[in-house]
Amino acid sequence: MAENKRFLWLHGSLILLTLVLAMGSLCLGQYRLSIGDVVTQLLPSDNAGGIASQIVWSVRLPRVVMALLAGGALGLCGATLQGVFQNPLVDPHIIGVTSGSAFGGTLAILLGLSPLLMMSSTFGFGLAALVLVYAIAALQGRESTLVLILSGIILSGFFSALVSLMQYLADTEETLPNIVFWLLGSFATANWHKVLILAIPVMLAAAILLKLRWRINLLALDEKDARALGVSVKPLRRAVLVCCALLVAAQVAVSGSIAWVGLVIPHLARLLVGPDHRRLLPVAFWLGGSFMIVVDDLARTFIQAEIPIGIITVLLGAPVFTFLLVRSNRRRRT
Repeated sequence: MAENKRFLWLHGSLILLTLVLAMGSLCLGQYRLSIGDVVTQLLPSDNAGGIASQIVWSVRLPRVVMALLAGGALGLCGATLQGVFQNPLVDPHIIGVTSGSAFGGTLAILLGLSPLLMMSSTFGFGLAALVLVYAIAALQGRESTLVLILSGIILSGFFSALVSLMQYLADTEETLPNIVFWLLGSFATANWHKVLILAIPVMLAAAILLKLRWRINLLALDEKDARALGVSVKPLRRAVLVCCALLVAAQVAVSGSIAWVGLVIPHLARLLVGPDHRRLLPVAFWLGGSFMIVVDDLARTFIQAEIPIGIITVLLGAPVFTFLLVRSNRRRRT
């Protein structure tokens, strides 16, 4: 009972922290706004309107919502995959979807496709990568976690090579810089249309994963033990991986490839609530969303020119992950 109360308190605190960070983020930018100005624009008021209203509703709010959804999706996906594959070093890249989506996006940029077709290509190739992962596993005649991981690594390498080929073929004056900037991740082009494209698959996949989170605990066991407890391992694992593929493909489609979030955030969430996925998944979602809002604030305010999101996530994620590894090793020794 006490543990449930502690979780509810922590979960509520994380949601509140995310809202506070989101409000603070709406104030930041080249055109500074006070908290009072932001609240005035968000609530129905006679003083609402003008430049401040356009900045809040058309520029900053969709960007903050997109950052929240993208970070939450990566945190949730990373925590789920680490449980399914029984490996704390697994992240969303391991199933090949990130690389597949990256190829779809770079191909669309190279061909000069419209933003809608670009997002469709990114999303489609991401899901196609997961299908190919299962096809490679089927060719080997078994579908164990190890086979799926190896298949994902094969596909990631293959699509990464194709991305490099697209960069090699791109025009160095205009197309190549666009590809490089997109691959590093950014929320600079955020709008309500992209928010909707991201929100629908994220809400759908997140709802399914949260509904199945107690079963994901069983997937973290040995396959024989899970079957003994009455769990159909393969259908459940396929459903979970499809949900994770939806999350990653949707995120990459609207904001490019963003590394380390799906690896580091689940470890931080595990420190707060432990390995039980009933508590871990919602905490990982809100922690990922909060982290991404902060990262986006740094990206657009640290210097005059905007820094790609992927650079900041690596610069912050690498030392945090190193600290977690050192801390884990010290605990094992004691």
